[in-house]
Amino acid sequence: MNKQLLDANESKESACSQTGGELIYQLLQEQQELTAVESFSRLHSDANLPAQSKYYSSLMPSTPPGEGEQYAFEVDLDLCTGCKACVTACHAMNGLDEDETWRKVGLLIGGTATQPVMQHVTMACHHCIDAPCMAGCPVEAYEKDPVTGIVKHLDDQCFGCQYCSLSCPYDVPQYNARKGIVRKCDMCSDRLSASEAPACVQACPNKAIAIQVVELDRVIEDAEANVFLPAAPEPCISYPTTTYKTKKVFPRNMLPADYYSVTPQHPHLPLIIMLVLTQLSVGAFTVGMIVENFLDLNATTLMMPIHATGALLFGLLALGASTLHLGRPQYAYRAFIGIRHSWLSREIIAFGLFAGTAVLYALSSWLSVGVFPEVTAQLPILEHGNRALGWGVTFTGGIGVFCSVMIYVFTKKVYWSFVSTGFKFLLTATILGIASFWAALTMVNLVTGSELTESMLRSVSPFLGQALIASSMIKLFFEASIFIRLTNRQNSPMKQSARLMIGPLSSPTLARFATGIFGGVALPLVILGQQEPFREPHLLLTAIEMVILFLALLVGELLERYLFFAAVAAPRMPGGIRS
Repeated sequence: MNKQLLDANESKESACSQTGGELIYQLLQEQQELTAVESFSRLHSDANLPAQSKYYSSLMPSTPPGEGEQYAFEVDLDLCTGCKACVTACHAMNGLDEDETWRKVGLLIGGTATQPVMQHVTMACHHCIDAPCMAGCPVEAYEKDPVTGIVKHLDDQCFGCQYCSLSCPYDVPQYNARKGIVRKCDMCSDRLSASEAPACVQACPNKAIAIQVVELDRVIEDAEANVFLPAAPEPCISYPTTTYKTKKVFPRNMLPADYYSVTPQHPHLPLIIMLVLTQLSVGAFTVGMIVENFLDLNATTLMMPIHATGALLFGLLALGASTLHLGRPQYAYRAFIGIRHSWLSREIIAFGLFAGTAVLYALSSWLSVGVFPEVTAQLPILEHGNRALGWGVTFTGGIGVFCSVMIYVFTKKVYWSFVSTGFKFLLTATILGIASFWAALTMVNLVTGSELTESMLRSVSPFLGQALIASSMIKLFFEASIFIRLTNRQNSPMKQSARLMIGPLSSPTLARFATGIFGGVALPLVILGQQEPFREPHLLLTAIEMVILFLALLVGELLERYLFFAAVAAPRMPGGIRS
């Protein structure tokens, strides 16, 4: 018995000795394996290190792109540690401002509590085959190199409209407020032309980034499978050429670390003012032409010049506000260059024609009422051509509003779909057009005390009031319908927009609905319910109510357009963890 115990103890000691030896051996082996940073440091401490272009030749293609090919980034996710050396190198090499980054590092997370998975992702411009930044640019400040396929930004050509930033699904173009232009990664094309690797490629201590040659047809085919990155924008939007490779199998719940974070977007105040006021102007001219067409010409003779002048002033103010959105407004004349492919260029041209036609119509309206009788007598065509000119203003303005809609539809954001954006813009023009015409007619009646304007008011007010109430209610119900998305389980872009509106943007959202109900429903009902509101002693009070009605609706539409920009959400590249 004692002998058996002794043998067992010896066996255990032998096993422990063997296990301990294996553990020591493993630890010694690990010490011989340098980390990526240590390996990088040891290599660069050698004074005999060959030229960088030769050292990084393994990360560069051996031959330039051929027919149907182009350069592209290749990222090995298994080697990316999130050290951000690539970000620092890109920033230093390109002389970027402190808050400017052309390459970023995001984070994907997933798995379970017991087996969590975390993956860093380095990303920059994907030099897409069908680059939206290039297609949308109104001044052709982008070009795609016919040999390398690199999408380059022409800084000298850019006038800082930032439309490319809205168009790019990957948020690549970065606006530099100091320079007043947009800038982006060009794959260090000057270094590539000298057979030198881009800064990010050379800086990565783990060789996670490389330059490869890709076949364009293959990129388009692969986009159909939508295997770019989890929760990233669909690759079929622009066909990005960057390849992310890994030997791992990601769990099905792998998502960006900031997937459930919602952050208001830049509101673009000049664009808010421009869009609302152009639609007000177009709507005002249209309502005026409709009323003139259905009423006796004598009843509108005095009203139309005043109304046309007011609508024109709003339109000119809108066009002036639009230049404030440009980083370099002195080059605004370049906006016509991209008319073949850019909806922004088409919008500018359409509203330019609208403004010119509106000026002629306003002048013609004043001449037709005999302000300059000697001129009117020599131009009898005014009596017949003025109305045709007015419809020309309405037509060119309608084209301009349509182009405005397509500018945002082009970005392919769900919140800016054709139906949603078109419906909002059309109803804004309708609501503000009715309100401005009704208020202007009331003010003219107050100032002149004319029986003709009073008769016109009494005849058109029921129609204008009811149309205003109906339009406002339809628009408010349509805008409120987004909150139904909060019941969805999936965190879709529309649900994210709804979350923004009840969260960080709750104050402007409440103010928008309050002003819309007050100005578009409550006040019109009060005015229509009054007895003889357009006669003394109620005339002054009605005029004040009309001004308040118009201002409430104008503020409401400005708030709606603020939410249009600030609440937009769309799939994006992985970001970091947000608080």
